[in-house]
Amino acid sequence: MAEGVAARAAAVELLGAVLGDGRMLADLAEPELPASDRARAMRLAADVLRHLEPVDRVLAKHLRKVPPLMVMNVLRLAVTERAMGAPAHGVVNAAVEMVRRGKRTVHLAGLVNAVLRAVPEEGILDGLPPQRLPRWLRQPLVHLHGRAVVETIEAVQAGHPPIDLTLRAGRVAPEGEVLPTGSLRLSEAGQLTALPGFAEGAWWVQDTAAALVARLVAARPGERVLDLCAAPGGKTMQLADAGAEVVALDISGPRMARVAENLARTGLTATLVVADALQWEPEAAFDAILLDAPCSATGTIRRHPDLPFVKDGSEVAGLVALQAALIDRALAWLKPGGRLVFSTCSLLPEEGEAQLAAALVRHPGLAVERVELAGVEPGWWTEGGGLRLRPDYWAERGGMDGFFMARLGA
Repeated sequence: MAEGVAARAAAVELLGAVLGDGRMLADLAEPELPASDRARAMRLAADVLRHLEPVDRVLAKHLRKVPPLMVMNVLRLAVTERAMGAPAHGVVNAAVEMVRRGKRTVHLAGLVNAVLRAVPEEGILDGLPPQRLPRWLRQPLVHLHGRAVVETIEAVQAGHPPIDLTLRAGRVAPEGEVLPTGSLRLSEAGQLTALPGFAEGAWWVQDTAAALVARLVAARPGERVLDLCAAPGGKTMQLADAGAEVVALDISGPRMARVAENLARTGLTATLVVADALQWEPEAAFDAILLDAPCSATGTIRRHPDLPFVKDGSEVAGLVALQAALIDRALAWLKPGGRLVFSTCSLLPEEGEAQLAAALVRHPGLAVERVELAGVEPGWWTEGGGLRLRPDYWAERGGMDGFFMARLGA
């Protein structure tokens, strides 16, 4: 077997599951490979999805008709690798070997070899626009923000997202760029578990936008705080690190196991509950509640480039209804004078600004509380008092996840 074929073949299988079966990468079993090859396969699959549209434009010049999906994905992977600087010889040889292995594709090995040798040596994607957002998402965003903003979002999403860390005060930390909001950004992280402070629980991975949600709660020592839909636990750890008595709830047992692992590594404590928030009842009211509600996740495409190929927007209406139900339920669990922070990692106003406006209509006694947060630029706040974050913010630094968040006083 040629060097690197195992990871590449696993990447092609992953692409088939996304593009053929409509499955998210996070829902797939990881390839049964050594850790380095497994990570490479996941990275290669994500790279192809980030550049699929421009890569297909390159391939269209050399194909009379589209080959079977597996062969097309082999070609896509090879062109993507070439565009990122991988040596042509190894890429072409691996692609041809993968196609030769299949009884149904062996006859196309010559085609794959000819197509890839016809692709230019350099500047393969030069002059081509980046992968576009799907139409169901792109159109409303262009209407809201204009074409230039959307094109910048797409350019940010075409790049490898940096890794952000939330730091604990006074603890050892890796070298990186300290962002205005306080997160530490790593451009090249390498093996995270080998970085300074990992074993000691001095930090955890969390996008800088996501880290602002718990900061909006502004939990104080001794307060009783509920983290609804808590997994994977970054916000739970922030609340616990602030000294709050945290109850973390999530419907998914496996995802809550990750929260438990993260808490164990950091030495932080929280009461973990696996339950459906629509059925669960707390033993006592809370000083504050953080509701990071289930949503379309359209703000996280820079980290999940498979999302545009799996989702079509049809799930948004159901998610909006669920978010409203969770808001209403959470408000009933607050102490008098308590506060609720609602957030979604969505770019769609129906999951953000419109959701907030509807909640204020349903609950006339509610008020939006604007809290000054370090590093947050004035233009990021909406007229309604919410905080709207977009991937094009700090584009020159690698952007951030898209989020909407607002703090409500009961």
